[in-house]
Amino acid sequence: MKPIVSNILFLFLFLFFASTCIFSQTVTENSKIMENTNQQLITKFYTCFQNKDYKGMQECYADNATFSDPVFVNLNSAEGKAMWEMLCVRGKDLRLEFKNIQTNGTQASAEWIAYYTFSVTGRKVVNHVKANFLIENGKIVKHTDVFKFYKWSRQALGMSGTLLGWTGFFKRKVRQGAMKNLNDFMNKK
Repeated sequence: MKPIVSNILFLFLFLFFASTCIFSQTVTENSKIMENTNQQLITKFYTCFQNKDYKGMQECYADNATFSDPVFVNLNSAEGKAMWEMLCVRGKDLRLEFKNIQTNGTQASAEWIAYYTFSVTGRKVVNHVKANFLIENGKIVKHTDVFKFYKWSRQALGMSGTLLGWTGFFKRKVRQGAMKNLNDFMNKK
C-alpha cells in the first residue's frame, strides 16, 4: 500500500511542478512577445516621425490617448494627433534620430533628438527628448515627453528665451501661443 501512495504522491508532485513550469514559461513567453510588440510600436512611431508620416504616427495612438510635454500640456487624443500632423507638415527641415527604446510590460521609453528650424524666429534648434509611454492593447494610451524647456527656449527664441525662459510667466506665454497655433491648425482642417 505504501508504494502506491508514494507513487501517487510523486505523480501528483510531478504534475504540479510540471504545470507550474509550463505556466511560468507561458507567462514569460507572453511577456517577451508583448515587450517585442511594444518595442515594434515605438520603433514604428519614430520611424514614421522620421519620414514625416503623421498618419502612421497617429495610428500608434489609442482613441483615448493623452500627450504632454513642457510646451503642449495635457493634450487629448485628437489634439495630440493634430500636434504631430502640424509638426510634420510645418517642419520643412525637421530631422530626427531615436535610440534606447526600452520596454517593460506596458511601459516603454525612448530617447530622441529633433533638429529643426523654429518657424517663429528662424533659429536652429537641437532638442534632446526623453519619452515615456503607457501601452495597452497594442496602442499608446499615454505619452509624456520631457526636455529642458530653458535650453529649448534659448535656442528657439534667442535673447528673450535666454533672459526669460526660466520664468513661469514666459513658459505660460509659450504654452498659450503653442495651443493657439494648434487650435488654429485644427480649425483649418
